[in-house]
Amino acid sequence: MVAKRKRRKTPNNTAEDISRPSRWRLQHGGFTEGVREADPETGGPVVHRYAIDTLGVMLNNDTITRDMHDAGAIFRRQFRAAALDTLRAMPLIRVHGGRSVDTTTEQQFQAREKVAAAIAALGGPASPAGACVWHVVGLESSITEWARRSGWGGRPIGHAQGQGVLVSALGVLAAHYRLAQKAVA
Repeated sequence: MVAKRKRRKTPNNTAEDISRPSRWRLQHGGFTEGVREADPETGGPVVHRYAIDTLGVMLNNDTITRDMHDAGAIFRRQFRAAALDTLRAMPLIRVHGGRSVDTTTEQQFQAREKVAAAIAALGGPASPAGACVWHVVGLESSITEWARRSGWGGRPIGHAQGQGVLVSALGVLAAHYRLAQKAVA
């Protein structure tokens, strides 16, 4: 004899509120308040909610200044243009003959030079600030994830210390990109 599964009855009045992000999506990070805009295709009104990244959260909490946030955004943009992230697409052009062809563009070379200069200003890739910016801002890992993987003297870094490293590194980046506002004496 096979037992039948009972189907759960859901009341019709508990329909999902489509004006808000789903419970599943909310568990993956915060969102900005809805921004009402016109749909580019239909012209009708729509509400857009944008996911908040680490730098956005830190800016909203007044942990970093606007200049530090902008410096992080510049670094992230250059990092993406340099194609240094770990996720790569398959090349659309394949050259037959078994030899590898360098498909790096001139813009990627220039962006890589800018990223290298920024990392050098932070003390190099092996320094805590350079590694933190590379992983948290460039690769968009969480501070906690970076802190768990990193460490000094064989001991892991705590989240608060990792956040402190990121804040100080963003201050150096703001000065490197000449965004830091001069203090009023």
